[in-house]
Amino acid sequence: MHDTRNSVGEAAYIVAIDGAGSVDVESSLKELSILLLNLGVITVGRCVQKRDDPDPGSYIGSGKAEEVAVEAKDLGATKIVIDGRISPGQAANLGRMTGLPVWDRPLVIMKIFEERAQTGEAKLQIELARCKYEVPFLKGLGLQMSRPGGGLGTRGPGETEFERHRRKLERRIREIRKKIETVRKRRTGQRKQRVKAGLKSIALAGYTNSGKSTLLRRLSGDRTLVVADKLFSTLDPFVRRIRLPGGGFTLMTDTVGFIRNLPPGLITAFRATLEEISTADLILLVVDSSSNSFMEDISVVEDTLSSIGAEKIPKIIVMNKVDIVDAGDMGRRISAAGRAGDMVIPVSAARGDNMNSLLLAIERFLI
Repeated sequence: MHDTRNSVGEAAYIVAIDGAGSVDVESSLKELSILLLNLGVITVGRCVQKRDDPDPGSYIGSGKAEEVAVEAKDLGATKIVIDGRISPGQAANLGRMTGLPVWDRPLVIMKIFEERAQTGEAKLQIELARCKYEVPFLKGLGLQMSRPGGGLGTRGPGETEFERHRRKLERRIREIRKKIETVRKRRTGQRKQRVKAGLKSIALAGYTNSGKSTLLRRLSGDRTLVVADKLFSTLDPFVRRIRLPGGGFTLMTDTVGFIRNLPPGLITAFRATLEEISTADLILLVVDSSSNSFMEDISVVEDTLSSIGAEKIPKIIVMNKVDIVDAGDMGRRISAAGRAGDMVIPVSAARGDNMNSLLLAIERFLI
């Protein structure tokens, strides 16, 4: 039961697996609730199941599904949301057992991306990710629709309709890929022109809502840059010229923020955008130093950078939002962030603290 209806005003019952070697479940569930709230969906209840691996049939097993069904309905939930990735078969079975639509974390993230997209380029990239996400569910639907046909060599009554939808979806994927490739070639050309002009490039990378856009606005002095205190407020790359202390200039690019379990389809779809990071001369890894999970946030960003081939690019860790962190605690956080030998610069992009130290560090890296 794969629901794609508008979610505004709905309520979710969230479910997680707590197994060996799993991430901090409490932090992950809290973040999932925040993600849902960005869609207008409130969290009314939750279930954490202790097991090493998800049940292959229904993610949480039939017994636990019965418990979840009763509690979710008692709490007025309108959907079950899995804090993880769920297969089409698991979603269908769990939906049947609970009588409620089932979402997973990748779908929640993609829905937020859909709502945030403003430009044609961002909308194309998100549509590509969503189409690729839907293909397995469509195949599962086709299998279910064909079962009533029964006999060997026969065609189920829904097979023709399924094939029509599948061909339409795959045709759209090909069309979008061609358009995105055109965007990618244009961006590649723009980067070549910058190199010819002798301009070095800096990419801002960080967990979503870490303050990257605020930092770019502060360093560039461009007050027209929109800064919003919400997840994934930046989906398109913004490039601005930055003046360095020695009088030279560099280009700085703000890009889409990262998050735990960012759907692989989104990373692939945003290839043209993320190449602004993987081709940069320097990366500023922006961290929300007020977050209690800031070290995990850094790890998530570093893993994502590695997945796009940017792990060897020099980086400076920028510990942002120092204005809302206790000074004593801040010292410990800076030490922890620099554990791997990376340079760490504490700043407040909102207030302007330590901007000159950051610019001097950038200049030393680029010269």
